[in-house]
Amino acid sequence: MKISIRRSRRAAMAVALGSVLALTATACGDDGSGAGGDKGSEGSGKGEIVFWDNNGGVRTDIWKKIIADFEEANPDIQVKYVPIAATEYQSKVDNSIQAGGLPDVGGVGAAMLAGIAAQNALEPLDDRLAKSSLSSKLNKDMVASLKAAGGGDETLYSIPTSANNGVLYYRTDLFKKAGLDEPTTWDKFYKAAEKLTNKGKNEFGYTIRGGAGSIAQALDAMYGQSGITSFWDSSGEKTTVNDPKNVKALEKYVGLYKKVTPAADLNNDFTKMVAQWDSGTIGMLNHNLGSYQDHVKALGVDKFRGIPQPAGADGKRVQVSNPVDGLGVFKSSKNKDAAWKFIEFAVSQAENSKFNESAGQVPANTEAAKDAWVSKAEPTKLAAAALSDGSTTIVQLPYYLPDWNTISKTDNEPAFQKVMNGSTSAKDFLDTLADQLNKAQAEWNEQKG
Repeated sequence: MKISIRRSRRAAMAVALGSVLALTATACGDDGSGAGGDKGSEGSGKGEIVFWDNNGGVRTDIWKKIIADFEEANPDIQVKYVPIAATEYQSKVDNSIQAGGLPDVGGVGAAMLAGIAAQNALEPLDDRLAKSSLSSKLNKDMVASLKAAGGGDETLYSIPTSANNGVLYYRTDLFKKAGLDEPTTWDKFYKAAEKLTNKGKNEFGYTIRGGAGSIAQALDAMYGQSGITSFWDSSGEKTTVNDPKNVKALEKYVGLYKKVTPAADLNNDFTKMVAQWDSGTIGMLNHNLGSYQDHVKALGVDKFRGIPQPAGADGKRVQVSNPVDGLGVFKSSKNKDAAWKFIEFAVSQAENSKFNESAGQVPANTEAAKDAWVSKAEPTKLAAAALSDGSTTIVQLPYYLPDWNTISKTDNEPAFQKVMNGSTSAKDFLDTLADQLNKAQAEWNEQKG
């Protein structure tokens, strides 16, 4: 199934690229064919629409509040909310593209955008946005990021809702008790991880992500330590993931497993990892802004801090890009007008601020980004500063590759677990990953012509 889905994406990409060259898009971006041959329709702008949440369970409460607000403001539209776990969303969409049954509107973040767009399943939104009151109120960098992730034709298939950033959370109470410095560098990070570990008392210095979502976190640690600042070499054809400096960095990082981390980390996704950190005596956790509110609820604001990722010995910080999240209209929708109204409402100042305050992320709406809570949420404030003060270099991950999400998740999360348990070397793992990425990049370049 994995191979057939990948091939269908590549075939769809070739068709989509041909269509771009042969046809001029209409105001609605309708090229005469949608996912499964269903081009959908504008609809009446009333009635029921179906919304798929791409982080169901984690964001369910806040989305229900936004939906309630929307239905109160738009009594002629009802929203059927479907929560889907982040780990299951990609396969759910892929299967529904093949078999039918896509929603009207759903979460479409940068990491999975190219793969969905390549299958011609998303409605282009450039013209709708241009006519919307949102057109001058969205963060330009987030819009550009989603355009770039859409497959290279600079079409906007998703309206940004928020941006995330990597954060190192650490227990200030445990650091103070141990007489440790703040883990602002990788050297201080490793020193703290070791000193805070006492297995006999079930105390650990760090928790490492071995389950779903492990690859992005591992890449962040690799590039952060190696200092390599580009995902591709100067030719643009070969990835740097298996550069010897990255291999050495991954070996050191994975060496933390079971030495200074819980054994359960092998299978922990972010929800289990965050819950484990919030309820236990673990010194440090790498995650992102999205878990900030969970830590506040569990620990209060006095027992932890969330700071930018550690810097190298030279004081320079390198991080991999965190995908911008967004909302898209599926091309097969029979009520695109109502679906668009929902997106406009959800990304308005009040609702976008409400969503991101709950999520602890950076709002896409520029007016919402000025709301008071942003400056009070320390990790969000520090992350914004780190990205704008010249101290941080971002390694852009190739979200534009239709196979990126499959390669970085389906193909290699189980392989990374083998590195953690010692059955595969870091070098073999990264060489295999590099080979897959290089092939995907070559196919992408070939299809672009």
